[in-house]
Amino acid sequence: MSKAEKTKQFIIEKTASLFNCKGYTSTSISDITEATGLTKGSIYGNFENKEEVALEVYKHNADLVSKNMLRSFGEEYTTSTDKLRAMVNFYRENWDIVFATGGCPLMNAATEADDTFPMLRKQVKKSFEEWARKTSAVIRQGQIKGEIKRDCNADEYSSLFIMLIEGGILLSKTTGKKEYLELVLNRILSIIDQELTICLPE
Repeated sequence: MSKAEKTKQFIIEKTASLFNCKGYTSTSISDITEATGLTKGSIYGNFENKEEVALEVYKHNADLVSKNMLRSFGEEYTTSTDKLRAMVNFYRENWDIVFATGGCPLMNAATEADDTFPMLRKQVKKSFEEWARKTSAVIRQGQIKGEIKRDCNADEYSSLFIMLIEGGILLSKTTGKKEYLELVLNRILSIIDQELTICLPE
């Protein structure tokens, strides 16, 4: 990486939790300089404006969540249902980290992604679509392999899981009570077991 690239990455990493906690529109240039120890001139020398910083930070935060969560869909888990359960367990096991860093960056940015920041809205939409697409692909693969019922609508279940997880995170983050997220995650596991999984004869 060049010196300029290293500086940009430094700014992004140093302000990642700041933007996620305070908000992508509420975080100011002064907040950024305080978090990084750099001058405004240095910030503007690497980014066109605060909105560009916010957008790159969102991409960074969303990419971290995506890479870590989507490890659940890797070859470590042999069946599609195991991969779906691993996705659920990712949120169960990483709740403390998510809570400490301000909550889910996708959901946080989604609440701010209105007409005043269309580029952020576009990126958030892309993040959710990627999550939904990859979850649907896991379900379809399970249907092909005879692990998941063929009459299940992969896209509908994928969207349902995302809505439940994000809603659980929102309620738990707002109240400070993990049990709401646990309730949601347990419900998703029940759906996987009772509505998706093909029960093979013993």
